[in-house]
Amino acid sequence: MWFFARDPVRDFPFELSPDPPEGGPPGPWVLHRGRKKATGSPVSIFVYDVKPGAEEQTQVAKAAFKRLKTLRHPNILAYIDGLETDKCLHVVTEAVTPLGMYLKERAEAGGLKDLELSWGLHQIVKALSFLVNDCSLIHNNVCMAAVFVDRAGEWKLGGLDYMYSAQGNGGGPPRKGVPELEQYDPPELADGSGRAVREKWSADMWRLGCLIWEVFNGPLPRAAALRNPGKIPKSLVPHYCELVGANPKVRPNPARFLQNCRAPGGFMNNRFVETNLFLEEIQIKEPAEKQKFFQELSKSLDSFPEDFCRHKVLPQLLTAFEFGNAGAVVLTPLFKVGKFLNAEEYQQKIIPVVVKMFSSTDRAMRIRLLQQMEQFIQYLDEPTVNTQIFPHVVHGFLDTNPAIREQTVKSMLLLAPKLNEANLNVELMKHFARLQAKDEQGPIRCNTTVCLGKIGSYLSASTRHRVLTSAFSRATKDPFAPSRVAGVLGFAATHNLYSMNDCAHKILPVLCGLTVDPEKSVRDQAFKAIRSFLSKLESVSEDPTQLAEVEKDVHAASSPGMGGAAASWAGWAVTGVSSLTSKLIRAHPAAAPAETNVPQRPTPEGLPAPAPAVVPATSTTSGHWETQEEGTDTAEDSSVADRWDDEDWGSLEEAESVLAQQEDWSTGGRASRAGQTSNLDPKSESDWSSWEAEGSWEQGWQEPSPPEPPPEGTRLASEYNWGGSEPSDKGDPFAAVSSRRETSAQPRPDSWGDDNWEGLETESRQGKAELARKKREERRREMEAKRAEKKAAKGPMKLGTRKLD
Repeated sequence: MWFFARDPVRDFPFELSPDPPEGGPPGPWVLHRGRKKATGSPVSIFVYDVKPGAEEQTQVAKAAFKRLKTLRHPNILAYIDGLETDKCLHVVTEAVTPLGMYLKERAEAGGLKDLELSWGLHQIVKALSFLVNDCSLIHNNVCMAAVFVDRAGEWKLGGLDYMYSAQGNGGGPPRKGVPELEQYDPPELADGSGRAVREKWSADMWRLGCLIWEVFNGPLPRAAALRNPGKIPKSLVPHYCELVGANPKVRPNPARFLQNCRAPGGFMNNRFVETNLFLEEIQIKEPAEKQKFFQELSKSLDSFPEDFCRHKVLPQLLTAFEFGNAGAVVLTPLFKVGKFLNAEEYQQKIIPVVVKMFSSTDRAMRIRLLQQMEQFIQYLDEPTVNTQIFPHVVHGFLDTNPAIREQTVKSMLLLAPKLNEANLNVELMKHFARLQAKDEQGPIRCNTTVCLGKIGSYLSASTRHRVLTSAFSRATKDPFAPSRVAGVLGFAATHNLYSMNDCAHKILPVLCGLTVDPEKSVRDQAFKAIRSFLSKLESVSEDPTQLAEVEKDVHAASSPGMGGAAASWAGWAVTGVSSLTSKLIRAHPAAAPAETNVPQRPTPEGLPAPAPAVVPATSTTSGHWETQEEGTDTAEDSSVADRWDDEDWGSLEEAESVLAQQEDWSTGGRASRAGQTSNLDPKSESDWSSWEAEGSWEQGWQEPSPPEPPPEGTRLASEYNWGGSEPSDKGDPFAAVSSRRETSAQPRPDSWGDDNWEGLETESRQGKAELARKKREERRREMEAKRAEKKAAKGPMKLGTRKLD
């Protein structure tokens, strides 16, 4: 029976790369790239071939093998595995590159920044401090060839071949026998008399000075060149001179050298070094310290090296979220680092964390996710969006905080292309119907209309036919002027989705009613839309054969390109409604769109009066919109490019400040909503209550009855003070033709089109406004009387005494 000996090299779980070797430290070791056979993960493999007659070198190599295997420190080359046979030695370490080769590659790409060099030298000095002060070992081989760099840019100390004990046991330093290494020996070693008195670290600190010189100036030609610092930074020169001083006694301990360089103004006193030191100790930091660190980290990432962000910062961010309960503060730096990843890495590392974040109940995290969705939406696939993200996002439509509701509406613009039939055409439309009809925030109703116009092309044909006309018609009756403009723009942007019959019988009658709107901006957009729809109808009337071409998108399946097809026609319609609304929102973050002021809760004495809870009509007066339109008419007439996607949606309020101020979101949100008056009168509320039962946008469009003269005593729209504190002195040229429409049929419970927004002009509304005004006046007089009574009190109150009535 024959037995075959197994080849230990072939059974070794690591294999060498076919690429040529990368070199290695001077001596017998050769550095190869390699990989682990099971996983394919990259490693570095140091190979030493045993040669006959080189027993001394073999013993040095085996000693280095043993040292590397037993020494564990973050700044020393990490040992993974090894193989020792009669013919060779294999030492497997983390994947690294020799420092000389790394500096050469970076020099070709623009060179290393001082930030990176300061941290690299910090790591080498820290490794020397560990060896000398903690292990009583002398490295005896500090030079450029003994330093390696990993994929994160971290410097690692290797080259442990000639290490020996500082305590004298085990003999003196081994003989190197390599001329390239002897030039780094300090001058006192050349003095054979032994008279030089030195510390145990003196020789290694001299060699550290040589390394610093080579890092900034290139290879060291001779020891005499150390007298000229060359390109060494000025803040490092004094400490460098201490290292290469002739007197070995004054060379500082590695720990003292670090302390000197970290002093204020020192070379290693910078944000990059501080960040790395914090990350090394992050596991033992207090939660408050971690929160502050992550909040400030995002500002510094732009100046940090890309490799450092990908391979060191990113793992710490993921760990902090997974196990450290860091919360929303990790989101901003996480997405900033994510920009450095390719699509595959992003899918593997960032997306699982994002999906888990959406299921969190932390509102601060939810609103930041919604605000930054644009950075990661392209990496989300449709099943993930529909099953793991959308079900959590829709809760934002019902949130009591208006900032979250607004951000949720905006996020639908990014999610809509990835939503399935049920989520897009049923669930989302139900929430949009409720927001547009019942939300007390005018800007949110406006942005809901804008969003619906943008995602209209993604809806199915039946949903478009059922929803768009009724939704935009409702928006044109909104008391919030930007919402009415958004309704007109919605019609224009989705013009290709309506049949000619709908244009003539449903859309034009609505637009014609807006030609006498109190706001000039609404009137201007209505006239433009009417002209465009009439032009379209006229072209079909002149040539009926164009009907099929004009209506080709009406019954077509949902397509993201359909909205772009309308860009040239609807470009004029897409004006700055969102940006104007944004200005109103920022000026009045808690504004309610009610047309009448409501009584305010009394303000405790000594506290500033709260900001008004309603948007004054002066913010959207006719004159303001005229100025805005005059500045944009020229651009609109000269260009028909689609500017819909370029609008600034704005923000209801700075989300971070809101989240920081509200301890209990639910309680605070309910209180804020309870203190505001809905813009819809009771009759309108009953008209739109059917959405909860029906969950549908369906409406039965009813032709309006011929205009009738208004009842006696009814004020015209131009005479009505639209929420302003003072009556308008400017006459309205449309006052003579302003009238109120009344429908002869009673509103059906499932009707979406028979809104009674005109109830704002009824006697009931006027009566309520007058009653509210009287209550405010009465309350104001009471408060003034109380203040006057207190001021009249004579004699100062003494500290610690109680005032008796």
